Amino acid sequence: MAPDMMRDAPFGQFMRFVTRNRVFKYPEERSDYIVPEKYLPKRDNARQLDSRASESTLAPEERNMAGRKSVDAQTLVNSDHPVQRKVETVQEKQDRIERDRPRPDGDRDSHDEHQQNDEEANPEEQEQSEKRKKEWKEQHPGTADPKKAYEEDLIDKYQYLVDWEENDQYNPNSWSQRKQWTAAAQVSLMTLVVYIGSAIYTAGEQGIAAKYGVSQTVAILGLTLFILGYGTGPMFFSPLQETPHLGRNPVYWIGLFLFIIFQIPIVLPKNLTCLLIFRFLTGFVGSPILATGGASMGDIFPPNKLPYAMGVWSTGAVLGPILGPVIAGFPAMLNGWRWPIYELIWMSGFGLLIFPFDGDAWLIRSHQTFFLPETYGPTILLRRAERLRKLTGNDLIKTRWELENPDGASVLKMGANQIKMAFILCSEPAVFYSNVYIGLLYSIFYLWFEAFPIVFAEYHGMNLGVSQLPFLGFVVTGAMTLTAYMLYQKYYFIPKQEKSGWKEPPELVLKAALFATPFIPVSLFIFGWTGNSPSTHWIGPTIGAALYFPGVFFAFQCILLYLQASYPQVAASILAGNDLFRSCMAAGFPLFGQFFFKNLGVGPASSLLAGLNILFMIPLYLLYFYGARLRKRSKYGSS
Repeated sequence: MAPDMMRDAPFGQFMRFVTRNRVFKYPEERSDYIVPEKYLPKRDNARQLDSRASESTLAPEERNMAGRKSVDAQTLVNSDHPVQRKVETVQEKQDRIERDRPRPDGDRDSHDEHQQNDEEANPEEQEQSEKRKKEWKEQHPGTADPKKAYEEDLIDKYQYLVDWEENDQYNPNSWSQRKQWTAAAQVSLMTLVVYIGSAIYTAGEQGIAAKYGVSQTVAILGLTLFILGYGTGPMFFSPLQETPHLGRNPVYWIGLFLFIIFQIPIVLPKNLTCLLIFRFLTGFVGSPILATGGASMGDIFPPNKLPYAMGVWSTGAVLGPILGPVIAGFPAMLNGWRWPIYELIWMSGFGLLIFPFDGDAWLIRSHQTFFLPETYGPTILLRRAERLRKLTGNDLIKTRWELENPDGASVLKMGANQIKMAFILCSEPAVFYSNVYIGLLYSIFYLWFEAFPIVFAEYHGMNLGVSQLPFLGFVVTGAMTLTAYMLYQKYYFIPKQEKSGWKEPPELVLKAALFATPFIPVSLFIFGWTGNSPSTHWIGPTIGAALYFPGVFFAFQCILLYLQASYPQVAASILAGNDLFRSCMAAGFPLFGQFFFKNLGVGPASSLLAGLNILFMIPLYLLYFYGARLRKRSKYGSS
């Protein structure tokens, strides 16, 4: 597993470039590789067919020797056994070009006359050749013309279509479980690190405000701009990762590399403006893994395993902001506001270079730079097609994406269409409701970072480091929630889908959210009224806040999966729009968090938020029962 994973990772691709593909070779680049006969150029020429028939009677070793002597890369044909390729010489190439060049009528007549004489000289041979040609055409329906294949909807019958083979080891869905979960763990690790980067800043807000002589609200801009950055980034980066010529890995690696580099001006800023600008930029360049990490999971896992992978990935994504203040609290208190950023550099650098996982033992062995293979199927197939074209000289070898996009794809056009569709789709009732509701949940989530200092530092007298520890309550409920989610998937959702052949209506996905979302108002009520004064024990608001996790986790999982299933043709635009909408809402809420909780009181403010959540839960139930009607009325919805 390791060599293959290293070859497809950024490190392997860099080494291939430096050595001109002499190391980490693909199978198609090795001398012992035998080209699958379906990719070899076909000739209807009777002489070639007869030559193939005579070679098929030889032993494999003799046939390969004959192929090397008489068949060049452009005239290889189907046979009963694979034929080794031969690299044609310059003279042979010139002869071939001259032979295949369109001829004037006179030359063509002369050529046809010679061919006719040959055929008349061998009538029995001609009859056998025609019979073989007819048999071959019956076994190989379709066309070798890419344009015709696309226009006549014959792509699935296209003779030279590069697609997944049966049990294809390069198809991410067919990887071994060890390889799948290694890649998934690396994507989850990167997601966790970038999400930690959002809230790790909050522990140093007081230090930043004191250093630059600004209010707490101005210092909070470092948090809100980061959130805004990773909300807007996917609008630009998602189209890049949907382009097969690029794929997911380059965007991930470059984004995380810049994420590390942009931390330096934050640690050593010339002024507050510089610090805030680079907080936005770090969120912006870190956004690809947050936006398409779930898509990478979809690349790797088949439908019956995907819910488990998405559950693990989503748990890390939700816990990331929670762990930020816990990690940063004591360093910020003891060593100043820069230390949380140092920690972020160490974690992201570790994430870029090393990841501790090795099947049977937890050893430092792999990570994104060295062992994260490309997971995007169209990119893997496109690279395979390019190698096969180079190997065989057959320029008709194409992938499905190339056939459907004969002129390529403009990334700018894709991005513009995604932004356009994101706003158009907001007119869909289900999409608009989902954006607002998830935006509200996300905004409340970031309000915890303003409520905790009031409750635990001001009311209970905890220092900066200790006041962040109640966030660990989310880790406890997170583990319990993930366990419940896995059991739900294993014993209810997946068996029900498999029984129906995965044809259950999308509304089934929402069922778990109906039971989990009531945890949200309960959590807010308990936190608000047990944390409203110093007279109550600190464990009350800790438990209350921790109960928020089951509700927000299931709401995110169920609603976003429902949108993907309900609008499959425009799912990328819907998810990008949802990311932008919820991030813009969440970016604004922390700015008034201090005033909100202090002026209203922690109890009344939390009750107001709980009331809003109860109000927004009602359409969720309506969507579960009447979502099918909305989909039927929508031109984008699935039937």
